[in-house]
Amino acid sequence: MNADSFQYALENTQVILAPQRRIETFGSTSFHFYLVSELMDSVNQVRVRDGKIDAERPQIVTPGDYSSMMLEGFGDKAQAFADWMRAHSDRFTVLKYGFQFRKTDIREVIVHSSAEEAVERVRQSVTESEEPLSAILTGVDDAWEVCLLKFTIDLIQQSAGGNFGDFRKRGLL
Repeated sequence: MNADSFQYALENTQVILAPQRRIETFGSTSFHFYLVSELMDSVNQVRVRDGKIDAERPQIVTPGDYSSMMLEGFGDKAQAFADWMRAHSDRFTVLKYGFQFRKTDIREVIVHSSAEEAVERVRQSVTESEEPLSAILTGVDDAWEVCLLKFTIDLIQQSAGGNFGDFRKRGLL
């Protein structure tokens, strides 16, 4: 994948339903994700992936620690994206606030419907099951892991202020 592919995946990642809580400051957090993506050469066929993203307890990390960023269970495209982010670390100051992410329990199914219909069915299921740490995303099928990483970056950005405040309250910053 090249920078244009990454940019395309980033621009086409949309959070339909965000988790109701932020990343925990002093413990690990497990989010359940559903990612809906249209198949490239098929009409009314979408892939629905679901699984978990585990964010370990946040740690304060220096910029030099980017090289140790671990993407356990992610593939080559996700690793290439992480390498690209390291090379452009000046754009991602939030990553100085390090996490180790794992994606687990991945399942996928092909659904014969429009993306909108598939999203609505997933939304109903999440609403009925009252899963407060669930997220529904839409994204690019062949770069779905990049879409998932973008979502995790957004989670970090949304959680960072509260997490830094918690660290300050405890005298850790």
